[in-house]
Amino acid sequence: MTTLANSFSKCCLVVVSVSLVLSSCLWSQTVSSSAPAPQAGSSDAPPASKAHDNSFVIGNDDVLTINVWKEPDISKSVPVRSDGKISLPLVGEVQAAGNTPAKLEQEIAARLKNYISEPEVTVMVQQVNSQKFNILGQVNKPGSYPLTNSPTVLDAIAVAGGFRDFAKQKSIYVLRQNPDGTQTRMPFNYKDVVKGQNTAQNVKLQPRDTIVVP
Repeated sequence: MTTLANSFSKCCLVVVSVSLVLSSCLWSQTVSSSAPAPQAGSSDAPPASKAHDNSFVIGNDDVLTINVWKEPDISKSVPVRSDGKISLPLVGEVQAAGNTPAKLEQEIAARLKNYISEPEVTVMVQQVNSQKFNILGQVNKPGSYPLTNSPTVLDAIAVAGGFRDFAKQKSIYVLRQNPDGTQTRMPFNYKDVVKGQNTAQNVKLQPRDTIVVP
């Protein structure tokens, strides 16, 4: 009987030990799964800048957003003055017109190195006012307009308030400045285009294009 009792006691101890081990494992898994995952972007590194369109050249009257990482006193929106320059704290006056946003970032960062270790500068064009097209002749509001949102000839006519009573809608043309100084004349038949015919005439406008409505 004594031997049987001792064997029974040992079996109970083994069962209790196994239960404790299983409980410990389950508790560890629960704590591990409930721990918060590391948050993306929680590092102290500066945010990555978006790639620029290096074909865009800043001009007079454009509005720029300048952001210097962790420097709110320098970060601001500034218009490009008629002399082509902008002014920023610590940076002073810097030539903006004629530069791309990426080139201007480099210029501002180079000047800030005298005051800030490894400055991170982002330049974004908030408003384009320098690139314009002209529309002349028999429209209600002839003049010069900002070239925004890639307007077409139809868009330009709408912006100019539509035609006057005696406009020759079949004889409109676009004058485009070529790099060599010459001009290209592109015909535009309004009545065809609005009917869905010869829609290739409805070109996207470029800076300094002039639409003539006879």
